[in-house]
Amino acid sequence: MPDATTMPLIEVGLMTYPDCQMGMVHGITDLFDIAGRFAVQHDRVPIRVSHWRLQGGGGLARCYDSHPDQPPANTPAVLIAPGSLHKLLEPGEVEPYARWLLDRHAQGTVLASNCGGAFALAATGLLAGRPATTHWFFAEQFRKRFPDVRLEADRMVIDDGDIVTAGGLMAWTDLGLRIVERLLGPTVMMETARFLLIDPNGREQKNYASFSPKLTHGDEAILRVQHWLQARGVGPVAVPAMASEAGMEERTFQRRFKAATGMTPVEYVQHLRVGKARELLEFTRRTVDQIAWGVGYEDAAAFRKLFHRIIGLSPHEYRQRFATPGSLADAA
Repeated sequence: MPDATTMPLIEVGLMTYPDCQMGMVHGITDLFDIAGRFAVQHDRVPIRVSHWRLQGGGGLARCYDSHPDQPPANTPAVLIAPGSLHKLLEPGEVEPYARWLLDRHAQGTVLASNCGGAFALAATGLLAGRPATTHWFFAEQFRKRFPDVRLEADRMVIDDGDIVTAGGLMAWTDLGLRIVERLLGPTVMMETARFLLIDPNGREQKNYASFSPKLTHGDEAILRVQHWLQARGVGPVAVPAMASEAGMEERTFQRRFKAATGMTPVEYVQHLRVGKARELLEFTRRTVDQIAWGVGYEDAAAFRKLFHRIIGLSPHEYRQRFATPGSLADAA
């Protein structure tokens, strides 16, 4: 049986482009280097990391290689498209990257993305009808540009076999650990996570995402109700009262509201209440029961269930993770 010194290295490539998130590129490069060191301790081959840049004549070529003295493979085992801190790849400029990714995929490479890099993967057409995630901030733009993709923006990482997508700017840590687990196994992944002090347990974007109501839909009557809901606070409000504020029959109002905001009126009010509850959990000393009553729920158990469904954490877990130090100590 060949030892780790004679086996070919596993290559993970990172596609770079102008204004891509270089913090992610360098960070995940270090993560794979650390994982490779642990792999060698278990008689496994390390990970070779390469960075790829678009060439003037078309196509992409390696501009960095962690093991330049080793003969390169024909194509990396995994290719990752990073996001950007400044702008998304527009339809025109993404074309050469998408063509290259599609060609690599046809040769057996697993494609992956972080944050807005999902736009490059979706431009290949490979995500049509498949689940994917991106940063929650870009979700609406993604759905408009790629309506045939099953976007699940609440998810932090979606591993769909030959394509892996990760959500937020810092989700590259989750993505990196997932790739390490796939290439080097769970033991090396856990050792890497412990060394980097990264929680290897699955997180969800909805733990972090803020409720950003859609206000640019152009339906003035529905917008008036949205402003009214925001101004009146988070107490109980019935759908007939909202329909009356809009000057509509109830069924018409429900249909128009869903079309404009993407939510039913009840769901919308629930998100407003949970948003206020998050603020109270972060910055006040109130108990969960007091917060439930304060945002309009007489049944604290029902509030806890709703909060968990929307945020992905219980109120107690949310407070433990996100509360300011003073309020956390006072609530203990």
